[in-house]
Amino acid sequence: MKEYLRTRILSALEKAGLVVPVEISFEKPKAESHGDLSTNFALLAAKELKMKPRDVAMKVVAVLETDPDLVEKTEVAGPGFINFKFTDKYFLSFVDRVLDAGENFGRSAAAAGKKTQVEFVSANPTGPLTVGHGRNAVFGDTVANILQWTGHDVTREYYFNNAGRQMRVLGNSVKLRYLEILGEKVDFPEDHYQGNYIRDIAQHLFDEHGSSLAGEPPEGVFKDRAEQEIFEDIKQSLGRLGIKFDVFYNENSLYETGKIKEVIAALDLAGLTYEKDGAKWFKATAAGGEQDKVIVKSTGEPTYRLPDIAYHIEKFRRGFELVVDIFGSDHIATYPDVLLALKSLGHDTEKIKVLIHQFVTIFQNGEVVKMSTRKANFITLDELIDWVGADAVRFFFLMRNIGTHLNFDIDLAKKQSEENPVFYLQYAHARIASILRFAEEEGVPLSEVISGGKKNFDIALLKEKEEIELSKTLGNFPEVVDAAASTFEPHRIINYLQEVAEAFHRFYHVHRVVIPEKDLAASRLALCLATKTVLANGFKILGISAPERM
Repeated sequence: MKEYLRTRILSALEKAGLVVPVEISFEKPKAESHGDLSTNFALLAAKELKMKPRDVAMKVVAVLETDPDLVEKTEVAGPGFINFKFTDKYFLSFVDRVLDAGENFGRSAAAAGKKTQVEFVSANPTGPLTVGHGRNAVFGDTVANILQWTGHDVTREYYFNNAGRQMRVLGNSVKLRYLEILGEKVDFPEDHYQGNYIRDIAQHLFDEHGSSLAGEPPEGVFKDRAEQEIFEDIKQSLGRLGIKFDVFYNENSLYETGKIKEVIAALDLAGLTYEKDGAKWFKATAAGGEQDKVIVKSTGEPTYRLPDIAYHIEKFRRGFELVVDIFGSDHIATYPDVLLALKSLGHDTEKIKVLIHQFVTIFQNGEVVKMSTRKANFITLDELIDWVGADAVRFFFLMRNIGTHLNFDIDLAKKQSEENPVFYLQYAHARIASILRFAEEEGVPLSEVISGGKKNFDIALLKEKEEIELSKTLGNFPEVVDAAASTFEPHRIINYLQEVAEAFHRFYHVHRVVIPEKDLAASRLALCLATKTVLANGFKILGISAPERM
């Protein structure tokens, strides 16, 4: 509708002999009395046109031609806003549109195959995924879903490092626990990995090899087995949430293929490095940064900024037109240095979108749940899934903007009532499924309403306010998906689905669907099916199930 109105306004401007030097955009008025869409272009263009804004608006409206089946009323309001009120016929047409598109309703080609990479989770294989990793995982997967729905060609990528100090510590942690199993008295360092999962890995090695590994170095079989088992555990945890990756990219390959040396050489050539205190520094201040940063320590070991720069150069080399990086808040001070170095080396950092998520706190019985009882001094993602189920985990992680701290209420997530927001939405879907089954039993089967693509109902029979409001709400779905994609905000989908569920419940509480008047019943069943379709499509984007029974 926005594009239709924009086209009609441009035609009216031409008739009125006006050239408007501003974009014609629309917003939904806050007050229902002001119509369904409003534009303020007259206010923005008035100065350039040397006219009063209201005069500009009046001149346009005087020659504006719109389809009376679509637009019921056009009026100039206030200092020069143009407000549009649409017809009930237009809103009810959304039912047909939803049913025609079915499971594709809400999809668009807005991005037209844009090659896009979404990097998320990227936890090194040193332990099980935590609830913090879980928020990152669910958010990243859902952003990827939304981008796919708007036409992006998405690659889901997991970046990890299986080399360096932390992996040496991991291998030594497993060996020390292995030696404990052999009966040796071990002084286990505080900076080593403490969780029971380390003991489990050591026990597996003992079960298979007995005491024969006592003389093996930590960085051999112990590190390799730990990486293997932990990565398998990570993949299984993600799989429980329906998350799969297209690419697992190993940071160590950047060293093996000389990409790290290439970056250092490029920065040297650009005059953006210098030596100080035995370390190599990135001259960030020369590139507009506030403070120079070490990229190679005095030990010769690169800081993590350097491989991150190399990795992003590889992303560009692989042809990605949009790169979405999803990081925890611990990256908030470091990623600007990476972007600064990339820009200094001539790369288009406008193609990179960095999204930072805040911490998660788990509450139960009104108190903070502080640690895992099974694996370590943190709550694992698996434990959270065990407590509340995969649907609730995904939904609750997506309910809030990732820039805000998230309080995850275990008790609320477990509730089988309308207080639980995910239950409330899924119950709406299940209730509609129940209505459709009941209609079948009462002799108004869905096959008679829609048969072989033919619609045997008259949508014009829907005249009640609640019917029109529900249909109107359904029609907003494509725009909501597009907005969620452009802002990278999945919670917009949740907020919208709550509006759909509320509109459906208002309709259902006032109007019976399966009634003796079969023509009206058929039209209401079509409205119900359209609502069920939109809910299911939204659930698919969020990665949660659409239950037929609850």
